[in-house]
Amino acid sequence: MSKGKNVKLKMSARLAKKRLRRHAQGGAKHCRFTNNPEMVSFIDYKNATFLRSFLTERGKILPARISGNCSKYQRILAREIRKARTMGLLPYCAPHI
Repeated sequence: MSKGKNVKLKMSARLAKKRLRRHAQGGAKHCRFTNNPEMVSFIDYKNATFLRSFLTERGKILPARISGNCSKYQRILAREIRKARTMGLLPYCAPHI
């Protein structure tokens, strides 16, 4: 073995695509409630139009990795969405066509 000679390994195509995808997203997501404390007052089960933005078209709650919320506000949002569903303000599932 020779000293001082670095051997550079070739990167696989799959790893190169993964690395490209990771950096092409456009940066990390930031919690809108942590950055703007006034918006915390909008998290209420009676504010169905606001809570609807955190639901998919099928009626499922968006995960934090998609919505960008921190875990504290994601739990609060989920609780309020469940309250609104119980009160009949939000659907449990997609409307039947």
